[in-house]
Amino acid sequence: MKGKKVVVTGGANGIGYAIAEAFASLSAEVWVVDKDEAGIRPLLARYGSLRFTKLDISNSDDIVTFFQRLHDDWGFCDVLVNNAGVSCFSELEACSTAFWDDVIAVNLRAPFVFAREFARLHPKGCYGRIVNIASTRYIMSEPGGEAYGASKGGLVSLTHALANSLAGTGITVNCIAPGWIHTGNKDELSEADHAQHPSARVGTSADVARIVMFLCQPDNDFINGEEIRADGGMTRKMIYI
Repeated sequence: MKGKKVVVTGGANGIGYAIAEAFASLSAEVWVVDKDEAGIRPLLARYGSLRFTKLDISNSDDIVTFFQRLHDDWGFCDVLVNNAGVSCFSELEACSTAFWDDVIAVNLRAPFVFAREFARLHPKGCYGRIVNIASTRYIMSEPGGEAYGASKGGLVSLTHALANSLAGTGITVNCIAPGWIHTGNKDELSEADHAQHPSARVGTSADVARIVMFLCQPDNDFINGEEIRADGGMTRKMIYI
């Protein structure tokens, strides 16, 4: 990863932070896009080459403007990680069209615009990776999850559509569907929480970051258009109440 130019959306917290840190630790040039200026400060202090742009990714025009700046500074980038998203739920009867549109704009439209602009700048035939961060919510639901589940299911479909559209360009496109990933203090979790997983523990941000690094290895270009589930086996376990 040394010298690779990497864009990570939503990299100021949680999974995105772990992904940005993993790339930076391997001497990649990392550009984090997020709304949270405070969250990214520890990473900026640790890695002087890391860049940060405050951006509301629900605004497609602002994404295009960001890539214009990226073109001026970098020319192109090698890796795009579409991690930013909102986890919002609403009771069906109370779910407004505006709520639905807001969730889709961030979780689905923004990754599409980022991928499109990434592809426009990318030198054809050269190494390139797009990794989308979806969720196991695209195959598992609970009440009120219509907008979120649809956005993540759409992201999985967008992944294999992009992989086909970008065939022959050198860019592979894959997605990771995390399950229960705890980003806070591990002492907040109970034995019962861990026991819901065949792997006997709740996931961490580092679990997802390691898969991203694997997919971005230059030799791993035969994995393309895939969804990789990182859930400790939780979606494969029968649970009786």
